[in-house]
Amino acid sequence: MIRIVVVDDHPVVRDGVAATLAAADDLEVVGQAASGPEAVALVERRRPDVVVMDLRMPGGDGLEAVRELQRRGATTRVLVLTTYDTDSDTVAAIEAGATGYLLKDAPAATLVAAVRSTAAGEAVLSPAVATRLASHVRSPATSTALTAREREVLALVAQGTPNRAIARELFVSEATVKTHLVHIYAKLGVADRAAAVATAYQQGILD
Repeated sequence: MIRIVVVDDHPVVRDGVAATLAAADDLEVVGQAASGPEAVALVERRRPDVVVMDLRMPGGDGLEAVRELQRRGATTRVLVLTTYDTDSDTVAAIEAGATGYLLKDAPAATLVAAVRSTAAGEAVLSPAVATRLASHVRSPATSTALTAREREVLALVAQGTPNRAIARELFVSEATVKTHLVHIYAKLGVADRAAAVATAYQQGILD
């Protein structure tokens, strides 16, 4: 079972997300929180696999909660679920350590699949967020040019290497690997690992 904590300051939204996830046979909601600080404390007590985290909450925002979980060395992965898709929100959340970023208008099946992918350490981006991140990282001259380190990460992804193992191989943090993946997805115009690898082969980036 994938153990989940749902964090949102709106009780109706929080209960709806929890009910959607609990309906899946392999998902178990083990707690709910209404603010970032409450989420951090709950994660320490319950040790879930995934936190489904809203970003902007009056009692303490989700972004700072993601950073605090990283500072504490929490192994719980974070899937941001929010209505906000601005550059400042998306880039900051991924760089803070979030594994995925999904908008609240996503279908229930997409949310369930995203939680499973997040639990497996796979970066998850909604199409709208991927498009926005693409505009953030692109340069006018060469929109799809990957850096040498991004090519290294992509080559390891093509071999089926998980994020944690990539981090060990390249002597970087897992959060850094996730950031590289977000940039790769944006530059290639894709939303997941499989599409990134397929596109890289098609474009001759990988051989």
